[in-house]
Amino acid sequence: MSIIVPSIMATTPDQLKASVEKFQPLVTHIHLDVSDGQFASTTLLAPEQLWWPRGWMADIHAMVKNPIDYVDRLIALKPDLIIFHAETGVDLLPIFDRIKHAGIRAGIALLKPTVPSDVAGFINAADHVLVFSGDLGHYGGTASLMQLEKIRLIRAINPKVEIGWDGGVAIDNVFTLTQGGVNILNAGGVLDKAINVSGVYAELTKEITKQGVI
Repeated sequence: MSIIVPSIMATTPDQLKASVEKFQPLVTHIHLDVSDGQFASTTLLAPEQLWWPRGWMADIHAMVKNPIDYVDRLIALKPDLIIFHAETGVDLLPIFDRIKHAGIRAGIALLKPTVPSDVAGFINAADHVLVFSGDLGHYGGTASLMQLEKIRLIRAINPKVEIGWDGGVAIDNVFTLTQGGVNILNAGGVLDKAINVSGVYAELTKEITKQGVI
């Protein structure tokens, strides 16, 4: 089963509050971005400034150069999932162990050029693999459907891993992404720019639950 998860990218506490309030009638599961201004050019809220309503699930996508500087700060928030990037060049296995020891799921994100076989050890150890097709630190981007081929390669390494997608999720491609094997569709720009957020969210949900037609 696939689900739509709103993605929040906040640079101020007021932006975060407004986003949470906007999504509160619709969901209880969100995706929060953290960026250090180095791995991605945008500097977003620090971990200590993040929050979400009691009872919600939160996935945190950390676009940071030095995961070791962030892992304990993110664990302290007690999210459902913490995602770091394979491209940091850091050995993520001990970091994954620390995350899992805290009862939190560990995820790895792959940028477009990254070949799954090159990071097979991380994929094997992960609970979640995020296929990243967007623009780091910014809403929108293009959903490069060629990246769907990565899902087959990821599943060959870890058949049971959860697959997420980040970047360019839209009403006209969510069905294709779902049919391609994506479990978690992180919707950022399509909801951030929507005048009628609940209407767009409903359309996205309708698209991923429709039946395929030959």
